[in-house]
Amino acid sequence: MDLIASIISFILGSAKDVAPVVIFLFAFHLLVIGGHMPNVKQILVGFLFVTVGLGLFLVGLEQTLFPLGRLMAQQLTHPEFLETVDGHIRGTPSWQDFRWVYLFAAAIGFSTTLAEPALMAVSLKANAVSGGAVGVWGLRVAVAIGVAIGVALGCLRIITGTPLHYFIAAGYLVVIMQTLVAPKLLVPLAYDSGGVTTSTVTVPLITALGLGLAESVPGRSPILDGFGLVAFASLFPIISVLAYGQLAVLRQGKSRSGAQQTDMPEDKHHAL
Repeated sequence: MDLIASIISFILGSAKDVAPVVIFLFAFHLLVIGGHMPNVKQILVGFLFVTVGLGLFLVGLEQTLFPLGRLMAQQLTHPEFLETVDGHIRGTPSWQDFRWVYLFAAAIGFSTTLAEPALMAVSLKANAVSGGAVGVWGLRVAVAIGVAIGVALGCLRIITGTPLHYFIAAGYLVVIMQTLVAPKLLVPLAYDSGGVTTSTVTVPLITALGLGLAESVPGRSPILDGFGLVAFASLFPIISVLAYGQLAVLRQGKSRSGAQQTDMPEDKHHAL
């Protein structure tokens, strides 16, 4: 009964959030565009699906993803677990002793990114628009690697207590340098890749992981240290996608050199 009441409460809350959008769209069409709005029934049914789906999604976050992220963070940082893994630990553990946290964070970042519907859609569109020059799986794996590295470094920042702006400033400095030399084809796509990672699957889980980690590590504040993983998950995919493009260019240059040396015809199309 509690679960049913929770579902109804979240759906009603979603309806309140969606209602202003519905009212604005219908009012704008009536007052500005004018005339009869086509497919009114389909639009209303679509908004109904959005409302119910958003409510169920929020219930899933509350019941599953948030508790899972916090539980894993608490278990991986528990003193008994650290002593079991490294029997020599005595007193306050150092940042090197949390290697399982970094590994878990990287695995979560990689797997959730591959499952992101937004990334799938962007990869398919990029592959179609580029005529196959941008590979679907190549882009997805490049973005997932960036998120994995970013989330792991974000957990390192939480454990060590290093200020967030150090990592962000250094990361964007790398992005600026990469932008100057990366293939122009991938620069806008790389910047957009940082945005598609902050979507329905990745954000809730890594946010719960960050909060759970900040609550479990002594001397860390959830409000000051628990947040920031989403920034890492947005920044490092840009770096990884730009690096992916640079490696593709280097591979293309080597293949051209090999073709010239062997007097073989050069392929005109190289997929990234």
